[in-house]
Amino acid sequence: MHTIELDGDSLCCQDLYDIGYKFGDINVTVSQEAKNRIIQSRNVVQDILDKNQVKYGINTGFGNFATVVIPNDELSALQRNLIRSHCAGVGKPLPIERARMLLALRINVLAKGFSGISLGIVESLVAALNKNCISYIPEKGTVGASGDLAPLAHMALGMMGEGTMWNPNTNKFEPANGVLAEHELTPIELGAKEGLALINGTQFMAALGSEALVRAKNVALAADVIAALSLEGLLGSNKAFDARIHRARRHNGQQQVAKRLRHFLFGDYNQQTKTHSQQSEIAESHRGCHRVQDAYTLRCIPQVHGVVHDTIEFCLGILENELNSGTDNPMVFADQAHGGDALIEDWNEQIVSGGNFHGEYPAKALDYLAIGVNELANMSERRIARLTDPNLSGLPAFLVNEGGLNSGFMIAHCTASSLTSENKVYVHPASSDTLSTSASKEDHVSMGGMAATKSLTLIENVERVVAIELMCACQAIDFLRPLKTTPVLESVYELVRSKVAYYDKDRHLSPDIDAIHELVRSGQLWQVANKFLPKDDNY
Repeated sequence: MHTIELDGDSLCCQDLYDIGYKFGDINVTVSQEAKNRIIQSRNVVQDILDKNQVKYGINTGFGNFATVVIPNDELSALQRNLIRSHCAGVGKPLPIERARMLLALRINVLAKGFSGISLGIVESLVAALNKNCISYIPEKGTVGASGDLAPLAHMALGMMGEGTMWNPNTNKFEPANGVLAEHELTPIELGAKEGLALINGTQFMAALGSEALVRAKNVALAADVIAALSLEGLLGSNKAFDARIHRARRHNGQQQVAKRLRHFLFGDYNQQTKTHSQQSEIAESHRGCHRVQDAYTLRCIPQVHGVVHDTIEFCLGILENELNSGTDNPMVFADQAHGGDALIEDWNEQIVSGGNFHGEYPAKALDYLAIGVNELANMSERRIARLTDPNLSGLPAFLVNEGGLNSGFMIAHCTASSLTSENKVYVHPASSDTLSTSASKEDHVSMGGMAATKSLTLIENVERVVAIELMCACQAIDFLRPLKTTPVLESVYELVRSKVAYYDKDRHLSPDIDAIHELVRSGQLWQVANKFLPKDDNY
């Protein structure tokens, strides 16, 4: 059992993804330093209550009701009502893996010590997460204004013993109070500010965005491998990947993709001499041919794939900042040494209202991510078109013998085209829209939840398109036999053939596409190729 310690400062997208998708292998804890901060922050809230001060979110209403003061004996009811009223999400429930990610991320934000929540509630969240007792959270209903209010409220509702919750013993949603009791968990009881502390933040969009980034990075690396295999199948030139060309343009992503392609296409790499040994019989078979330049989807792979990698790295920086950010309102500053502007008279107040809940940062990053990753499908679909067109490939039409009797990959290409065209809708930026909510108190919203969900849909489409390209590229290699490509690409070919047989006559293709999609999505494809790369390169 691997333990991931949440401290509010060091969570990365990959760790959050693993918490979601590797339940049973990972246990979550909160660092002692974080526990101390949580206690100190709660003491500030209690001090305000003891002094009968009025502070937003502690003893007032919310949003447009911020001026309504709530008596002390109704503060717990105020927090319970907040959770219940904000449970207005609709649609299918989040897959349990993504709901785990959301819960873990909210714990990480609480660990920063800016929320004013009690340590007992945080420990209850950790216990539920580690036992896989996860609240039912609908996918739709957040605008990313005061954070992801509806999804986070549903998360909190189950922990209160209300609504429904995933029961890992039966693998279905059941009444939350029964699930908690069955797993020896106690429903949380909310004190002042604690309901607000659970729902004010960007954890829905940031959790789903983390999965999008992990999968985007994986599919981008896989696309580099697959493009190299397609280039071999189409008898393309490797001269366009000359390091001098790419150094002249300076962009890091472009240079890294070109470097990977050289490793894939030039065979084994000698660590001592820092040289490659050309072992592609396919490449040797057409060396010196009349073709001077390939089509752009072959020749410009580093330029187009490169900016995708750079986009992913840029967005990763924004999202990992967001994972470790305080996104509450109001924020609780137990340590006044945080300081403020000396020109502001009340700079040393410990409860300060602001707007860190606003989802514009992750929303913009995820919109940009979708625009970038989409280009992998645009390139891949065009290479599929070349592989299946005998006038462009020199191979049998639709990569099958006895064409006419057999249709081969004709409709697989249509599927790739359909997914690529569908993605043209998903690249429209969700964050370019805004609607005023909460009686115009929340008069600009991010639509970050939509940016996250559509990015995930787009990335899955890209995974499937490049999976179809991989199938076509392997089929092209079969038609070039007995010639072999480089050892790394032969290993990729063998991995594919271990899951999907050579296409000798028409058969049901959907299971094949699903099997190769899993090789791409799971990272198995990249793991095979990565074994051949120089170990001193950071891939």
